[in-house]
Amino acid sequence: MVDGSIVEDCIQELFLQLWQNRLQINETDSVKHYLLKSLRHHILQSLRSQKRQTFQELDWDTSITEDIDTETLLIRQESLAILSHTIQAQLATLPAREREALYLRYYENLSIPEIAEVMDVNRQSVSNFLQKALSKLRTKWLVPLFFIICIFLKKNLL
Repeated sequence: MVDGSIVEDCIQELFLQLWQNRLQINETDSVKHYLLKSLRHHILQSLRSQKRQTFQELDWDTSITEDIDTETLLIRQESLAILSHTIQAQLATLPAREREALYLRYYENLSIPEIAEVMDVNRQSVSNFLQKALSKLRTKWLVPLFFIICIFLKKNLL
């Protein structure tokens, strides 16, 4: 659930941005749709930046890291770096359209009709892109998935 103050801030930022860029904004068929989509985008950006700040605070919070020795922290950081590199490498092997559909669906949290509109394809094509991409990733991810589960289990046990 999104805090009301965040929504209010995002609305103010949106209207400020609209005012500042009023000369560059094109006409639209549905002002309501445009405003709602823009507001949604602003709220998602705000939530992402808050998540990043929270994770950064957790990474450097001494109360959490006091009980964990430096070697364990280095091992975790290296493991996460390897995992991140593996994810990026496997995503890079996908065709551009499949990668774009995955990004819009899981990073931008867009619905299939919204993705179809953004990618300028029909809904079935978006579903096909997502299905093919996930199928390809599943076949490559048996070992890394096990690795991820192990990391999270160790993290929760410590």
